[in-house]
Amino acid sequence: MGIDQWRFENQARQSGLTRIAGVDEAGRGPLAGPVVSAAVILPFSFPISGVTDSKKLTPKKRQVLYHQIYEHADAIGIGIVDSGEIDRTNILKASLLSMVMAVNNLSPLPEHVLVDGIFGLPVSLSQEAIPKGDALSISIGAASIIAKVTRDSLMERYHDDYPAFGFAVHKGYPTPFHKEAIRCYGCSPIHRKSFKGVKEWANHGQFLSDIWEK
Repeated sequence: MGIDQWRFENQARQSGLTRIAGVDEAGRGPLAGPVVSAAVILPFSFPISGVTDSKKLTPKKRQVLYHQIYEHADAIGIGIVDSGEIDRTNILKASLLSMVMAVNNLSPLPEHVLVDGIFGLPVSLSQEAIPKGDALSISIGAASIIAKVTRDSLMERYHDDYPAFGFAVHKGYPTPFHKEAIRCYGCSPIHRKSFKGVKEWANHGQFLSDIWEK
């Protein structure tokens, strides 16, 4: 017997709540680029199967589901926090901020929020934090797909600006190629200079900053 992906949504619905949002983020682990969150309100008649944790899906399947979710969702909100804010605070605070932004960008606002992870959000809304929620809740799973595809698309655009780093391939994650590119070229403007593997080369990046300004 499989997981009932509507269990948390149905529990909220039985309490009289009808606009239920799932929220998730993408991009906590990369050395470069923003952290991106999505919040999604699905109708209870949502007809699409296969929605789950985006990490379990192929890029092609994520793209298909991304468009299907946009077609059928009642509302979708996006929150983006850049590398400068990540460095100014920390990745956890930046991730939670991006989630809050995503929820606040929903129209209409939800009555209840299902949050992936163990931390609640600083919003005055009914909510529930669900560890590994992207695999347990269809709303969070949908949000994980929207967040992942949105962030991947941003990193592909950044590749055009900084092709030496290969962002279109690894999306900013610490692959051997990416780490070697940082050692060779220093830091681009979108690198997270507070992260291990980047901060050691921050001054080198400043020395080469004229490359990224051309």
